[in-house]
Amino acid sequence: MTEAVKQAAKWFERKFEFTLPIEQYPNLCMRLRGTPPRMEELLADLLRETLVRKADEKWSIQEHAGHLLDLEALWKTRVQDFIAGSGQLTAADLSNRKTNQANHNASEVSEILKRFRKERLQLLELLEKIDPKTLGRTLLHPRLQQPMRLVDHLVFVAEHDDHHLVRMWELAKS
Repeated sequence: MTEAVKQAAKWFERKFEFTLPIEQYPNLCMRLRGTPPRMEELLADLLRETLVRKADEKWSIQEHAGHLLDLEALWKTRVQDFIAGSGQLTAADLSNRKTNQANHNASEVSEILKRFRKERLQLLELLEKIDPKTLGRTLLHPRLQQPMRLVDHLVFVAEHDDHHLVRMWELAKS
């Protein structure tokens, strides 16, 4: 990694340009399918004290993992928004109250990983049943204030996964 890029960009500062062709939909589904095993591999050999250690009063590795679990319900709801043809995607709780109140550090990491895998597979099962006409449907993202197709939303989810995986990796190295 270069000296100029030592840390992941802050999520809320990210800008997105959604230009991926709809034909990449299967590739995105495969990328999303890969998040649980990548996270399991990343956390497999870490000591509990490393998993729950907080740096600068920010989330621990385990809390980042729990956050990914917490957001699976939102991602499924947003897929339902596309199916229903809602005008706008369901808004996220930008304060992350669910994660902040969940006390993920009190759980076993294996339980978080197991539940995340199960929830992600449910999201993928929903995506497998999508009518192809839904792929091109455009809805407004409430925070970004930009239109998204379903394929764009999946890029957003995959980027969010990767953002937190990188943060966990950084914390594991520190």
